Amino acid sequence: MDIIKLNAQPRRETGKGAARSLRRAGRIPAVLYGADIESQPLSVGIQELERMFNNPRFTRGLINLAVENAGNRRQTVMIKEFQRDPVKDHYIHIDFFEIKMDQKISVMVPVTTAGTSNGVEEGGILQIIRRELEVYCLPANIPEQIEIDISAMEMGDSVHVSEVPLPENVEIPYEVDFTILTVVSPKMEEPEEEVLEEEGLEEGEEAAGDEGADAESGDEAQE
Repeated sequence: MDIIKLNAQPRRETGKGAARSLRRAGRIPAVLYGADIESQPLSVGIQELERMFNNPRFTRGLINLAVENAGNRRQTVMIKEFQRDPVKDHYIHIDFFEIKMDQKISVMVPVTTAGTSNGVEEGGILQIIRRELEVYCLPANIPEQIEIDISAMEMGDSVHVSEVPLPENVEIPYEVDFTILTVVSPKMEEPEEEVLEEEGLEEGEEAAGDEGADAESGDEAQE
């Protein structure tokens, strides 16, 4: 399988000042850590990072990371966390986690649908309750997506996690057979709205009744 390549450089200085200097130079601070290695401060080029994210082959999230001056040794890593500036919307920090290709890992995989539901064609609404699922497998077996065929689903039908078709050597760890998606009737939502309206009226009537009672009490006190 293809793994995206990314280059990194060791980072000797830390702190906000050093981070600002890196960003002015077109790089961002990063950290590499793992179960069997010590945490290592790095930096990566912003443009190279953006090209990686925009590469369609980066669907499985595996990265072949090459650290400069490390004897040309490449490490297979995944992005554990990255931070973006909420105002300027650019990357400000990224964490890499080293993985072993012969050890199973847990990752989140997006859920997609195929086909058109009969229930939706009849006016129902497809509700996707889980847009990602946790899978457990070897890094090389990570699926790009979990596709669920909904073409046979009628109004009121649901797909539970136990019914999800999985590729070979991939499993979904779960204790409760939770719902992934369902086709519901739009009429199912109307009673809830009516109940809310009725509750609002009852509360209003109670409030009016309380105000009337207070007024009567006040009148009695004045008498």
